[in-house]
Amino acid sequence: MSTDAERAAAEKAEADKKAAEDAAAATKAAASAWPTGGLFPEDYLFKRKQLVRLWIAEGFIEERGESTLEEVAEGYLKELIDRNMLQLVERNGFGRMKKFRMHDILRELAVDLCHKNCFGVTREANCGGYVEMDGRRLVLHKLNKDIQQSFSSIHRLRTIVTLDNNMPSFTLLLLLCKESRYMTVLELRGLPIKTIPEAIGDLFNLRHLGLRNSKVKMLLRSIEKLSNLLTLDLFASGIHDLPSGIVKLKKLRHLFVEKVIDPYWKGFQCSSGMYIPNGLGKLTNLQTLQALEAQDDSLRHLGELRQLRSLRLLNVKQMHCGRIGESLLQMRCLSNLYVNASDENEVLLLNVLLPSLQKLSLRGRLAEGALDESPLFQAVGGQNLYSLILFWSQLREDPLPSLSQLSNLTSLQFTRAYNGEQLTFLMGWFPKLKILYLTDLPNLNRLEIQQGAMASLEKLFLVNLNNMTEVPPGIEFLIPLKYLALYEITSDFLTLLRQCSAIRGTRWAYSLRD
Repeated sequence: MSTDAERAAAEKAEADKKAAEDAAAATKAAASAWPTGGLFPEDYLFKRKQLVRLWIAEGFIEERGESTLEEVAEGYLKELIDRNMLQLVERNGFGRMKKFRMHDILRELAVDLCHKNCFGVTREANCGGYVEMDGRRLVLHKLNKDIQQSFSSIHRLRTIVTLDNNMPSFTLLLLLCKESRYMTVLELRGLPIKTIPEAIGDLFNLRHLGLRNSKVKMLLRSIEKLSNLLTLDLFASGIHDLPSGIVKLKKLRHLFVEKVIDPYWKGFQCSSGMYIPNGLGKLTNLQTLQALEAQDDSLRHLGELRQLRSLRLLNVKQMHCGRIGESLLQMRCLSNLYVNASDENEVLLLNVLLPSLQKLSLRGRLAEGALDESPLFQAVGGQNLYSLILFWSQLREDPLPSLSQLSNLTSLQFTRAYNGEQLTFLMGWFPKLKILYLTDLPNLNRLEIQQGAMASLEKLFLVNLNNMTEVPPGIEFLIPLKYLALYEITSDFLTLLRQCSAIRGTRWAYSLRD
């Protein structure tokens, strides 16, 4: 009979074997996707989410266990970085991979592999007219003229990615929709195209359609035929309405439909979303929804989107908050939430516990006592909260004592959020905070920082603080501070700042008030 020690050893050996197999599978899968980097320009900065969605659309990622395709893809990225095939350039505020590039030598190898294996090609500045190529993928970069003619083997094309908006037009799109019937990825961000052909609905294999920052004004009804579509990116395009058939795209995972009104985010309403016609609840695979205009018909089915990770809600009224709260409770994986009230006087009442939430942005008035009473801001509910942004909250009481229990915060921003005169950061508060923004706080005249507060702070932004006339006492305690930005300050304040020995050795920038 086996002893307990023997059984434990056997279980450990089995676990080690499975871990080794998983690592080998990750390496193999990552290696298959790695040559895609050779299609992009030298020193191109890849963004994690952008590349993950592209890999998934290309079919490089397979499900593994209970992990989502996105989680598996991020594991492959980590594998490539660990093996020095990708160079990590930037992490976000809480340490997650954000931007990276290929090492020069490995990129040259990837380019060679792309050409030898007909993986794909890149076309740059002096290219135009007839294009010779035999690959399945085409990346267009810095083209100053339209590709007006067909190219060889157009029927074999599976992916087209444009990286900028230098081309005056893209007349080839209609031919692509007719000839490249097996097209998987159409990433046309930034192109000045105004229409897309009806024939796009015939691309039955299309999984990624990107029209971000394009001039397209209408999404045709034939879009409902794209039953395999995973990502639809209409961010900042000219499209204002979605066809009713959008709810037939049941495999859709990422939907971007937000339109930016004020790129500087100065006003209260800086962006608009779209209404989702009847049937929102059918899109049960959605992980990203940015942004939904709050409307009774849509909110009634919002809770059925239980796979959501990122949600932006606009034009929210106080009467909507109860139903929104009930819906949020169904989203066990929600990590990023942005809620924008319909106007400055609407009160946002979201008394829900969201233990998976990592990033929270609220744009609108908060009720008195909300920071103490809502589970959103409690340590038990906000233990995973890394980023908190409050806009136009109209708080009268100092918010810091209530928020100080959110000890894992790495980024904190107040913009027109507090109407009081003083903020004091006490010893031990916000130990992991790296970035602090204080913007447009009209009555704030004193900011005090005690020794031992914000011990990890790296960047401090003080913007348009009209009543602040002295350099914040205790700023010298921010030993790791790397960057200090003071915008819209008076010339008198600048004089005091230059006399302050506490900021010597710290990189800083300023702008003077008009």
